[in-house]
Amino acid sequence: MGYTFKVADRDEEFEQIHRLNYRTFVEEIPQHPPNPERRLVDRFHEQNTYLIALDGDRLAGMVAMRAARPFSLDAKIPDLDRYLPPHQIPCEVRLLAIDPDYRSGAIAWHLLTMLVEQAQTHGYDLGVMSATSRQLKLYRHLGFIPFGPEVGPPEARFQPMLVSLDRLIDHLNPLPGFNRLPHAGESFLPGPVALRPEVRSAFPTPPHSHRAPDFMAGFRRIQSRLTRLTRTARVEILLGSGTLANDAVAGQLTLTGHRGLILSNGEFGERLVDHGTRMDLSFDVLRRPWGEPFDERTLDGMLHGRLDIGWVWAVHCETSTGQLNDLQMLKRVCARHRMALCLDCISSLGMVPLDLRGVWLASGVSGKGLGALPGLALVFYHHEITPAPTLLPRYLDLGYYAAKQGVPFTHSSNLLSTLKAALDHFDRPHIYQNVEQLAQWLRGRLRGLGFDLVVPESQASPSIVTVALSEPHNTLAVGEALEREGLLLSFRSEYLLARNWLQISLMGERTQERLEHLLQRLAKVAMGAGEPGLALKTAGIDTVRAES
Repeated sequence: MGYTFKVADRDEEFEQIHRLNYRTFVEEIPQHPPNPERRLVDRFHEQNTYLIALDGDRLAGMVAMRAARPFSLDAKIPDLDRYLPPHQIPCEVRLLAIDPDYRSGAIAWHLLTMLVEQAQTHGYDLGVMSATSRQLKLYRHLGFIPFGPEVGPPEARFQPMLVSLDRLIDHLNPLPGFNRLPHAGESFLPGPVALRPEVRSAFPTPPHSHRAPDFMAGFRRIQSRLTRLTRTARVEILLGSGTLANDAVAGQLTLTGHRGLILSNGEFGERLVDHGTRMDLSFDVLRRPWGEPFDERTLDGMLHGRLDIGWVWAVHCETSTGQLNDLQMLKRVCARHRMALCLDCISSLGMVPLDLRGVWLASGVSGKGLGALPGLALVFYHHEITPAPTLLPRYLDLGYYAAKQGVPFTHSSNLLSTLKAALDHFDRPHIYQNVEQLAQWLRGRLRGLGFDLVVPESQASPSIVTVALSEPHNTLAVGEALEREGLLLSFRSEYLLARNWLQISLMGERTQERLEHLLQRLAKVAMGAGEPGLALKTAGIDTVRAES
């Protein structure tokens, strides 16, 4: 088939859409009255996104989608939301029409494949439509489920139907000649991460006042679970990102009166340097090339006799490379030199067992490895912290949080509910062993396919795998090609683009099946681009492209 499938964007395409609309919904299905122009402009035309199939310049088929309410179904079923499943984001599927000359092929299935991709891109996970009663068997075959009463006049009856995106994908996937479609939410980003169902369902609960006794009781339980998870004495929970958590750590370092040492072997080590600079801290920097570890002897030599240095600040999991820096070594060195160790644990919390005894301050977040929604910044510590009202801004003053039992300002009960649901996952056995085994399998598969990894196996974190592409292959091209298939990887950051790297994150909900699907698509994209030097070993990899 020599068809072109695309989003309509040209005047001549829209004109053909209006004429196919007339032939289908006036002449074939008498839903609208005839007119001498034999042209029907849909009343939602300006809001519709039209996905079309072209045979040369001729329109062979179309389907439209829109998300703005009210839907056309709202006018037909006044209580429409009563029939829709909660907590899903719907779009309306409309005007599925194939020119009679092209109905023997699979154009409708290709158009619906495009619709899935568009829905995933825009975050919709539910489709609703008015299906002509003449084609109910077809729509049921595609996974659509009828709801509510039939609508319309006797000569043009329509049945309201709905389908979840995952259900539609499952019904499209068995069809011969189609690449397997990714399920909605197949994000392999380090944040926001793919959420477990119980975490998603915890968010829409009614908000509670941060002054209510039940809120405070739940807040203290979450604090207790976080400290047990990290073997710390205390934790403050701030509304914000990991950047805020590190700013709060930097604020405490300003109170020490000591010079410090910041370690950097990646982008996020450099961000600690930026935090220190912006907070006007006095410090030295020990840098290693990105992806290389810190040497205990070198660090010892740098700190020997430096009585002016009172603290060391480092990143545990360097997200830019996927390197897990040696926490036990850092604790030993700081203990020998009697220096306070501060640690960025934003990408290691929830991914590896964390024993933060001997760490003065450590930062974390609710998203990433813990698998909750982003929006809560965490700072762990062991010692007593007192307020510093003349030296720190209120929002960065951890002592003020401690003095107010952790809740000096308005807090989000909804974000805390998702964090509680995420922490329940850590009550299960073998959590860390399972993710480490999955990460080892993924790294082995990538190497087996011929990809180069930035970090050697002995220093690799299970949180994230950074892949170094070879020239002339382009990270942006590979990432965008996967993105068009609904597979979201980290590649748009400036430091990744500059180094021709892309990343696969294992944070959040991950399965070997989904990762295997990702590897198949990644291998196909790389092969299709003809990358020299990438000798992909494709045993077990489907390399047959669907005919279109």
